[in-house]
Amino acid sequence: MNYKDLANKVIENLPEYVPGKPVEYVAREFGIDPSTIEKMASNENPFGASPKAIKAVKAALAGTNMYPDGAAIALRERLAKFWDLSPEQFFIGNGSNEALMILAQTILNRDSEVIYGDKSFIVYKIATTLAGAKSVTVPMPDFSTDLKAIEAAITAKTRIIFITNPNNPQGTICDPQELLAFAERLPDHVILVLDEAYAEFADGKTPDMRPLIAAGKKIVVARTFSKLYGLAGFRCGYMFGNKEIIALMNRVRQPFNSNLLAQTAGLAAIDDVAFVKKTLAGTKKGIKKLCAGFKKLKLDYVPTYANFILVHIGPDAKEVFVELQRRGLIVRPMGGYDMPEHLRITVGTPKQNERLLAALGEILKR
Repeated sequence: MNYKDLANKVIENLPEYVPGKPVEYVAREFGIDPSTIEKMASNENPFGASPKAIKAVKAALAGTNMYPDGAAIALRERLAKFWDLSPEQFFIGNGSNEALMILAQTILNRDSEVIYGDKSFIVYKIATTLAGAKSVTVPMPDFSTDLKAIEAAITAKTRIIFITNPNNPQGTICDPQELLAFAERLPDHVILVLDEAYAEFADGKTPDMRPLIAAGKKIVVARTFSKLYGLAGFRCGYMFGNKEIIALMNRVRQPFNSNLLAQTAGLAAIDDVAFVKKTLAGTKKGIKKLCAGFKKLKLDYVPTYANFILVHIGPDAKEVFVELQRRGLIVRPMGGYDMPEHLRITVGTPKQNERLLAALGEILKR
C-alpha cells in the first residue's frame, strides 16, 4: 500500500491553502534583488509591526528556554479588560485560523453541515472537510454575503455558519442591523462564527455581538493581531464567546499552542494606540489612492472595508500577475477562489501604491 491508500479519505477532497508567494521565491524565480521586491499579496501590515510589541518581544527572548503559559492567562486577562468580558470567554490560538480549526474539531462530525459563502475564506472548507462534515455553500451575489440564502440553507444538521465580516477576499461587509437580526433568528443548534480579521478597518460598521452572546445566543467572534497590529509573523489570534464553548475548545487544542513571543507581542500591541492610528490612517489614504488609480486605468474593483482591494483585470489576469512579479511586485491571483479574472491587492505604503499603479499601467498598455 502507498501513503495515499493509508491516508484519511477526507484528505482527497481537501483544498490546499496557497499563501501569497514569498519574496525570496519570487527573487529566485525572476532573478530579482529581494530588497527591491514589494509584497502586496497577503494583507500584511505595510507599516511594519507595533513598536511596543517588538520592544516587549526583545525583552522576553531570554526566557525562551522555558515553556510559555499554556493558558495564556496574562493575554486573556488583558483582552477581557479590552472587550469588557471575562478571561474565561477567550481562546488564544496560533493565529485566528487555529481557533477556527479547533472550533470545527470541537463541534463537527460526519453528520454535521456547515454553511458559508461560495467565495469565502478557503480555511472554512478545510476545517469542515477535516472534521468529516459536509460543506453547504451559498452564492455571493455582488461578492457580498447573502444572509437570506444562508438562512434558507439551514437544516437540522447545520452546526456552524461561517461569515467573514469584512469578507475575504472581497472586502465587502454585511449590513450591521441585518446581521444582528440574522443572528437573533438563528436556531439553538447553530453556532454563528464571525471571522472579523479585518474588522478594525471597517470604520465601526461591524456590529457588536457581545450583548447577544451575553443573552445566550450561540455566537463566537474571531480576531487577529496579524493585520492591524502587524504581528503576522508571530501567529497570534483569539476567539471570544460563551465560557462553555471556550472551555470545550481548550480541551481540543494542543498544549502550549500559543508561544511565548506571540503572547508577549499581543499583550504589548493592544496598548499601542499610536501605531494603530498610523495604520488606520495610512490604509485609508492608500485605499483612496489605489481606487483613484484603478478608475484611471478603467479597472473595476470592489469597494472595500478591509486593507485590500479586489480588482477585475479580465481574461489576462494570470499574465498580469506574472508580469507584476517580473517588476518586483507580488499580488494575489484569485483563481483558487473561482475568480480567475481578478487580483487581490493589499493596500501598501504611498511608495508601494504608486509603484503598483505605474506597473499596472505599463502592463495594461502592452
